[in-house]
Parts: sequence; structure tokens; C-alpha cells
Amino acid sequence: MPMNLQVLLDHRPTGKVSPANFRFVETPIPAPGPGEVLVRHTFLSLDPYMRGRLSDAKSYAKPQEVGAVMGGGAVGVVEASNNPRFKPGDAVVGMGGWQRYAVSDGRDLNVVDVSRVPIQAYLGPLGMPGVTAWYGLHKIIAPKAGETVLVSAATGAVGSVVGQLARAAGARAVGIAGGPEKCAYAVKELGYAVCVDHKSPTFADEVKAAVPDGVDGLFENVGGEPFQQALRRLNDFARVAICGLIASYEGAPTALPDMRIFLVRRIKIEGFIVSDHLSLWPQAIGELAGHAAAGRLKWRETIRDGIRSAPQGLVDLLHGDNFGKMLVRVD
Repeated sequence: MPMNLQVLLDHRPTGKVSPANFRFVETPIPAPGPGEVLVRHTFLSLDPYMRGRLSDAKSYAKPQEVGAVMGGGAVGVVEASNNPRFKPGDAVVGMGGWQRYAVSDGRDLNVVDVSRVPIQAYLGPLGMPGVTAWYGLHKIIAPKAGETVLVSAATGAVGSVVGQLARAAGARAVGIAGGPEKCAYAVKELGYAVCVDHKSPTFADEVKAAVPDGVDGLFENVGGEPFQQALRRLNDFARVAICGLIASYEGAPTALPDMRIFLVRRIKIEGFIVSDHLSLWPQAIGELAGHAAAGRLKWRETIRDGIRSAPQGLVDLLHGDNFGKMLVRVD
């Protein structure tokens, strides 16, 4: 009989995350109860926020429970339904976690249109990463035509969308990425005016040269040295959207400069979690879907095959070994 392969958190990491922190179990495929839906997953989402959930430290979300299926976004197809909102064959996106099959009461599921984009796009540019980019850019940075927006992790799932939206708003988009290949992609495919390689030995000088008129909006995904160099280039009344600090998730410090910079330059700095703004998701996804259908929104994916690749895939993501959105193709 077919079985449901699941990935459980076996124990919390005490240092860096390792595949050894997880274990695999096989269980019978669950049957949906009254009002429930059975979904067969096709793709799982791997995201930097997952590192924080592996800790039991107080945060904006409940920690991942030890011994439970690892939580996360997933897309798939409805196999059976006792819920009038869904029918077998519907393509859906939800939070079913790292497993082949998931049962849901439907509250975390949404039917998606896969006639013009592949289903996994709803885990990337038309999903949480895309909405994150949309919110941070439009609601915090709010760029004006001619302003300069600097984006770290410029070719990642979030950063790649930020750069394209900034350019569409008439701003000059400048990226920071890791390696010549990613920087070339940022300029040639995503439309960044210039992209600086944070691995370059002359990184600080290259950032300065890339933003001769300073930075009006900073979309921060990384922290660490890229954040330090970006802060030095901020203009008066600059807006800073703190989306992520992935450089610190495995223990590296992210130190702030002399705090006087925020006062003297009258800088607005705001951290945000996109799930706090669910009422805006339909608007954001509608706009992003329009861009995607018209060919104005490009993205790239790194896909690992098989559920058993998920733990190592998360480790690789945290080390920057992905190009664009990191996904697991279930089977």
C-alpha cells in the first residue's frame, strides 16, 4: 500500500542546523474526516524563517514542535474532499508541512490557478516570498521615481521580486548577491542597474561606487557585512525594510553602527513579518499574478528531488547554496 512519508523534527539544533536534527517516518495515508480535505503534495517550500522555528526561543511565531511534522508551505492536488470549498483535482497551496500527504480542514488552503503559471510559483513569486517583497517595497520603502533602492540577497526568492517591483516603480534598483553568476543574472534577467558581489575582496568600495547618489530605500534580507556597508550609504530620510537577517541565523553577529546615524539622517527603519498583513495578500497576489502572466515578472528555482532531500536542502539554503527559490519536488 502507498504510505505517507513524513519528516519530523527529532531534536533541536544546539549550533548549526544539520540533517541529523530530523528523522523520517512512514505512516498510513490519512483519510479526511467531516469537512476535511486530503492533499497530495507536489512541492514543498524551504525558507530562511524555518531556522528560527527550530529554536524554542521566544519569537513572533510558535516554535516547531519536537516529534511533529516539520511545518512549512506546500502545494499539491486535492485527492479527496469532504469540504464543499474543494473538489478532487483542485490545485491548492497551504501549510501542510514536510510530508507526502496532508489532511486539512480547509482554513489554511487556497485553490490556485495553474493555467498560466506552474503550481510551485505559489510558493515563490506568487506566494509568501512575493507578497513579502511587495509589502516591504510598497508599504515601507515606498520608492519614488528616480530614487535608489538597494536589495541584499538580490537573486533570492524575495530579493528577485523586490528588484523587479522597484524598477517597475521607476526606481534605480541595485543588488547585492553572492558570486559572479548571481550578479550577472540580477542585471541581465532581473533588471538591476548593477549588482555587487559580497564575496569580492573590494566589496565595500564596490558598494560605494554602485550608489554614487546614496541609498533612499534599503530592503535588507541578510544582515552582516552587506548590512553594515548599506547603512553607511543611506541618504537623509531613507527607509529601511528589515525582512530577514539570514547571516545571523546560524550564530554570526549582526551589529548596528553608531545609532546616531538614524537620528542625524532621519531614517525610518521597520522590521516586518508578512503574515501580520493577511488582509493585503489578495491585492498583492493579484498584482504579482498580473505581472507574471504578462511576462513582466521573472524568477528562478533551485529544486531538490524527494522528501528525503528536505533537511539537507534547508542547510544548503541557510548557507546560500541556492539560486532563487529553494523547493523540494516531493516525488
